[in-house]
Amino acid sequence: MLEQLVTSFIASAAFGILFRAPRRSLALCGFVGMLGWVVYFYTVDRWDTLLATFAATLVIGVLSQAIARWYKMPVIIFSVAGMIPLVPGGIAYDAMRSFVEHEYAGAAELAAQALMISGSIAVGLIASEVFNQMLKQVKKF
Repeated sequence: MLEQLVTSFIASAAFGILFRAPRRSLALCGFVGMLGWVVYFYTVDRWDTLLATFAATLVIGVLSQAIARWYKMPVIIFSVAGMIPLVPGGIAYDAMRSFVEHEYAGAAELAAQALMISGSIAVGLIASEVFNQMLKQVKKF
């Protein structure tokens, strides 16, 4: 587990560097990605992969909103870097490899799985934004 924590932290922070995030935000980008991966890691065995990805993305989105507000930075810095460990790149690669090897049934299955996981990430980000907007409305009253 420690290896996965370190790896997800480094991956998220490295993508922060790649996307030219401010230097002071890199550790926070790594922390957001690491926390998202922890949520995914502990929920994927109990729940479906899509639901675990949604839960992790929801946590990443809410945490990104809070950190961005606290440090007065754009939310996208933390949310994009935090999503990196959840992106189904390996599945997409396997789908393309299967297409090239003329294994169309397996390729279609893998491509559909990658698409559904990507959709789960998108819905999680939308849900975190809705949650954030609801909190703002509650604070007004």
